[in-house]
Amino acid sequence: MKSSAAALGTIATLDVRTASAQEASTVYFNGSILTMEGDAPAYAEAVAVKDGKIAFVGTRQAALAAVGNATEIDLQGRTMLPGFIDSWGHFTLFAQQTLGVNLAYFSDTPPHSKADVIRMLKATAPFNGWIIGYGYIASLLSDGVLTLADLDAAFPDMPVMICTLSTLTGQVNSAGMAKLGLTPETKVTPPGDIVKDPATGKLTGELSFSPFLAARAEALGQYSQEQAIKTFKAAEALLAAQGYTTVQSYQLLPGEIRDLRAAFDQDAISLDIIGMPSVSDDATGKIVQDADWTWGAYSHGDRGLKIPGYQVATDAAPQLRLAAFTEPYLDTTGFPAGWKGILLPQDGVEKWVGYAYENGIQLFCYSNGDAGIDLSLAAIEKAIAATGKSGDRRTVIAHSYFVRPDQLARYKSHDITASMMPPHFMVYGDIQMKLLGPERASRESPLGTAQKLGVNTLIHCDCPSASPNVMEAIWTAVTRTTMSGQVLAPDEGISPYAALIGFTRNIAYNYREEASKGTITTGKIADLVILDANPLDVPPAKIRDIKVVETIKRGKPIYRRA
Repeated sequence: MKSSAAALGTIATLDVRTASAQEASTVYFNGSILTMEGDAPAYAEAVAVKDGKIAFVGTRQAALAAVGNATEIDLQGRTMLPGFIDSWGHFTLFAQQTLGVNLAYFSDTPPHSKADVIRMLKATAPFNGWIIGYGYIASLLSDGVLTLADLDAAFPDMPVMICTLSTLTGQVNSAGMAKLGLTPETKVTPPGDIVKDPATGKLTGELSFSPFLAARAEALGQYSQEQAIKTFKAAEALLAAQGYTTVQSYQLLPGEIRDLRAAFDQDAISLDIIGMPSVSDDATGKIVQDADWTWGAYSHGDRGLKIPGYQVATDAAPQLRLAAFTEPYLDTTGFPAGWKGILLPQDGVEKWVGYAYENGIQLFCYSNGDAGIDLSLAAIEKAIAATGKSGDRRTVIAHSYFVRPDQLARYKSHDITASMMPPHFMVYGDIQMKLLGPERASRESPLGTAQKLGVNTLIHCDCPSASPNVMEAIWTAVTRTTMSGQVLAPDEGISPYAALIGFTRNIAYNYREEASKGTITTGKIADLVILDANPLDVPPAKIRDIKVVETIKRGKPIYRRA
């Protein structure tokens, strides 16, 4: 990945007329200022910003009168929106990945062959004695999958680890296996596998789930808080370049919480961060039961780190055939006949869903296949019956990839939010046509049905499991196009405006920040983004080409594009 400095680029030239070098007020005018306030697009002529807040929205003349002597910024026809808000993402993991090289499709120079991958790895400085690449997708290489022999030939002595885009699997070379102490006799901690060649019994270097996550943690080692904060800064630069002003970090660990708090103590980062620990057993439950934070409150006044709730998972990734379905996968190669995926234990799911409802903590479920969603819904309905708490909970079921219409109707009846990830079917839709068959695969992320049923719907990128590019996510939600150019269930596409609502107003509501974020409204925090074109005016196919010109956090630019 680019360093933070490279990500920020150079200062763009806007038509700025400065009234005073010390002036704290700014008026933006002469652009498409899309307020996101209503169910239909509404525009303002000008926006005045003062002391980090939106001081006035209306005519240019009235805006100038509202704030007095101000710096005027001519948008020159560009489009201004509320800053984008992340509804599901791994900020700390994305930050960690800046310690290696980005091999993903959204890299500056994405690899197209095995030689490209090797070249990029060789150009990467080792960290903790390892060369690590992130975001690898074998299917995008023209000459096939990187093998252990390929890695060993290029790196006979240096330990190398390649992490796939899913963030759950990867591979290491022989030097890496030796450093990790892996042998064919190494015991596997489920779930997951240390893959062996069925013909020879030798290790292939491929690791999945628990063995992979353990190997990645060992490779990175325990680095200092100072180093962690450097990675936060690098990640912030990359995310600000996509227009984010509030981001999320789920699966938070205690050490990451300490590091994030320290970063805000030092004013090292500007983005607000919504944090969320995962709860799946007694060990990870302790962090929730003995929480040293106030649920739903920011760490530093009205900014910093906020932990509104926690995550409860029911299944895993569909492209790895681990999402839980009520019907079997069409392709079960390597799995038992009739394979329907992995469903986590019901008692654990019910325990932690119930705990959230009993204690007034916001609940973020993580469910992928329809059987995984059934488990989340059953646990939620059991908790509602037990506690009688069915009011303004703002419960989320994230991903909701293969949610059925009857399940969406239950979302609506229980005020459950669906946070969907259109970039997932852009990346994996072609693969899932094989794994699930065209009919099931094409119905992933049914945004159109959710909208028709009145379900509060959010859109996310799950970065770094996909590109953090908001415009690409909007394009996918509208066009439903895969990497190969297939269009999946076009009737499930939504309008560009509806997609933008999922990145702004709706998610502000879900975080209980509708009074301070999500729209361009007088009195709200001046979190804004300027685009070089209006997503509502360009042909749908061109939405993904729109670039962020500037990102403004609390009235101050934190990114400007050359």
